[in-house]
Amino acid sequence: MKMQKILFAAVSAGVMMLASPSLAATELTVQRFFGACDANFGTNTDVGKAVGECGIITSLINKFNADNPDVHVNVTTVEWPGYDQLTAQFASGDAPDIVTIHESALSDYQSKGLLMPLDDLLKSVGVTPEAFTDAARNGATKDGKIYGLPIDSWTMLYHINMDLFKQAGLVNADGTPMLPKSPEELLAQAEQFKQKTGKPYFVQNLANETALYTRNLYTYLFQQDSDFFADPKHVKLNTPEAKKVVEMYKAIFDKGYTTKDLDYGGAINAFLAGDGGVQLNGTWVVGDNNAQSETKGTALNKGGYAVYPYPQLFGGAHAQYADGHTWAVSQKDRTPEQTAAIGKFLKFFADNDFEWSRTGHLPAYKAIITSDAFKALPHRNTIAAISDLGRPLPSAVQRQFAIQDIVGEEMSAAITGQKDVDAALADMESRVNELLANI
Repeated sequence: MKMQKILFAAVSAGVMMLASPSLAATELTVQRFFGACDANFGTNTDVGKAVGECGIITSLINKFNADNPDVHVNVTTVEWPGYDQLTAQFASGDAPDIVTIHESALSDYQSKGLLMPLDDLLKSVGVTPEAFTDAARNGATKDGKIYGLPIDSWTMLYHINMDLFKQAGLVNADGTPMLPKSPEELLAQAEQFKQKTGKPYFVQNLANETALYTRNLYTYLFQQDSDFFADPKHVKLNTPEAKKVVEMYKAIFDKGYTTKDLDYGGAINAFLAGDGGVQLNGTWVVGDNNAQSETKGTALNKGGYAVYPYPQLFGGAHAQYADGHTWAVSQKDRTPEQTAAIGKFLKFFADNDFEWSRTGHLPAYKAIITSDAFKALPHRNTIAAISDLGRPLPSAVQRQFAIQDIVGEEMSAAITGQKDVDAALADMESRVNELLANI
């Protein structure tokens, strides 16, 4: 009898192991940015109830794990943008399986053979590059192959407090905000805004900031048809076109048309509190700002919230700087089961790109951007033009985040008066070219 009990227990344990999908699940490591929000969404699988970048991506991964018991994704969240950590992980041979990488950073890793080309894997799960928007496909393609599953296109926007614009007399007859059409008109409107409201026209995060300065410069260089990166290994920034942009932002700073000492979080809070007219921020805050505008008692609810692409201030191309987020896959030896699990994960995010587009980012798929569901989302009628206006740096330009820091540092020095504008532009150009010469 005792032996029968032992045999029964052993058989039962074996059956439980076979029946338990968690024990047989293929493990994947996923590393992402977009913040941490486990307190609100750590166990949520109802993606439709999630809001914001962090809430939606957390809920999507939760749902993937719930819907796919044969695969388990272990998630590590890193501080934005996470590339120092990722580079160290590649150097130590401990890179995650799947990682969020900006399209602008893909070349840094792809050029060193660290990322897996995804064309065949995506094809095996029914995801074709032809389905991507042109912006997404171009951004994810390096040397003729797809190196990241695009999940969006993003850019900077004018987020507008309509109550303050009404007070300033900067509203058109149809109720839309009156946006400037030249640098001179921008400065005139900013002065009018300041006189009428007693507040700065711009809410900017300029404390310890480089990205905002750089993205602004790229946008207004594009609008002047400046081919400043004609050679991806040599930039031209000590130019009359760049000087016009820096001097415009210096005038905005000197005349008090902007907040000055706010970091990123402080700028968001200041805009939501009604401390200025236009916040320069990305597509990723559209959802959060719209939610505020629908909440009684908030500054954005008082007179409304509007959001638009950057205004066309120069007579060249109708364009502005844009980038995109992707899921990239590290190059390493894997079992067929692990590769299949990665394909399943990528297919899940392709199928759920509409949910991600609720953040405010532009979809990476043509079928979504033209869908009634996407068009019905708030403010998409004013920002959908980004799919045509958005322009990245040339894909062959490497170290774009390091370049961003250099450009932003020198712009900050010029705008705040620490350096003469000409000296800052000369140093900006020479520092970037020295960086590129030593790749």
